[in-house]
Amino acid sequence: MSALLELRNVEVTYQDVILVLRGVSLDVPEGAIVCLLGANGAGKSTTMKAVSGLLASELGRVAHGEIRFAGRRIDRLAPRERVQLGIAHVIEGRRVIEQLTVEENLRAGGLSAPRGRPAARRLDRVYEYFPRLRELRRAVSGYCSGGEQQMLVIGRALMSAPQLLLLDEPSLGLSPLLTAEVFRIVQAVTRTEKLSVLLVEQNALAALEIADHGYVMENGRVVLDGPAAELAANQDIKEFFLGQSGVGGRRSYREVKFYRRRKRWLG
Repeated sequence: MSALLELRNVEVTYQDVILVLRGVSLDVPEGAIVCLLGANGAGKSTTMKAVSGLLASELGRVAHGEIRFAGRRIDRLAPRERVQLGIAHVIEGRRVIEQLTVEENLRAGGLSAPRGRPAARRLDRVYEYFPRLRELRRAVSGYCSGGEQQMLVIGRALMSAPQLLLLDEPSLGLSPLLTAEVFRIVQAVTRTEKLSVLLVEQNALAALEIADHGYVMENGRVVLDGPAAELAANQDIKEFFLGQSGVGGRRSYREVKFYRRRKRWLG
């Protein structure tokens, strides 16, 4: 599969002083789900913001390297231009417009869709993926539950008719049952709409179950990547992200914290 999104040796700085990403390279193929794994502070969300252009709001910038989308360099484009090209970013924290109804939130997401893509048809598709949102279409979104708001922000992103969906921590604060439902829908949407997805997720097991490929980040660098099935079977991944030892049990953080000195995946 050809790459829809390409990052090549990307370095990101904040306030031209703090170096956060240190030569990150990755690909998101057309129609694939790619996940980014890593501890808090590894640079996952910064990678997302580098793609969508939201770094500027935090005094950050791509200082080196380049980002290409559908063959076009985009790291110098404004965020609105990237949206118009077909990139939708679902930010961590379920940023609904609380005073608007569910349907008003969804219609707001459709304002940036390309001309010739009827909003009513896209709205119907979102309701097919998320039947609960149809039931709540007149409800004020600020009063919806966490799971309903997560469905809403994903549906709102789909209203812009994107080619690439950036999902940052979609399972945050959700129960295991709701997490499984959201991930099932993401997988179904990817297949049906022929979307590409870049997924940042702390729940490594859930992410690897739906992803095609994965990248492991640490201290602003990619330290390991491979097909999702291979990463899920990797002993280091099992220990450091899934909490599983090599003998099938679970090990405490105290027992595995020495991995920073060992780092088998760095060779």
